[in-house]
Order: sequence, then C-alpha cells, then structure tokens
Amino acid sequence: MSDTGLLEQLMDVAAVVCVLLASVLSVAAGIGLLRFPDALSRLHAATKPQIFGLLLIIAAIALDQRSFATLLALVPVFVFQSLTAPVAAHMVGRAAYRTGQLDTGTLVVDELGPAIERSDSL
Repeated sequence: MSDTGLLEQLMDVAAVVCVLLASVLSVAAGIGLLRFPDALSRLHAATKPQIFGLLLIIAAIALDQRSFATLLALVPVFVFQSLTAPVAAHMVGRAAYRTGQLDTGTLVVDELGPAIERSDSL
C-alpha cells in the first residue's frame, strides 16, 4: 500500500472517530437535558457539548472532503455558532433567574441578585 493510500485511510478513520465522539456528546447533552433538575444545569448540559460537538463534525467534514475551500466555508459556521450559542444561553439563564425557574439552593454565589435589585430600585 502506498503512503498516500495509508494517509487517506488514516484521515477516514479520524473523520469517523470525530463523528462518533460528536454523537456521544449529543447523547450526553440529551441525557443532561432530561436528567438535570433546573434550568441553569440544563443550559450547561445543552451548550457545552454543542460547541465541541460542532467542532468535531466540522473536523470530520474537513477530513472527509480534503478541500481547503470546504474548510474555509466551515470556519464561519463555527465562529458564528461559537459567538451566538453562549449569548443565547446567557439570555435564557437570566430569564430563568428572573422568573424563578431555578433551584436557588444549588447556587454557590449569586452575583445576579444584587445587580437585579439595584436595577429594580432605579
């Protein structure tokens, strides 16, 4: 077998491993959404694996296609998702906090409470 054939097989195996790891992260996120008790814990379970799973899927596509143009098309997808997912989770978390949809007993430090009290008193 030639060196290029071996390299292509290694890249195919790496792509399959990336897809399998991304699927494990997706399953873990789904289980976390079902099992965690409050909104903040569920947000953590949903957003953390999402970004890393997307990175793994993008890596698998890049390894499979072996094209620089494909990689250039995928980079903005990752950048925009990396910027919007945490912001959306932050906003949902603040809404859950304000509506009382979380277990305050599990909060170690409540940094948002005093800020909301200050803004409500204005």
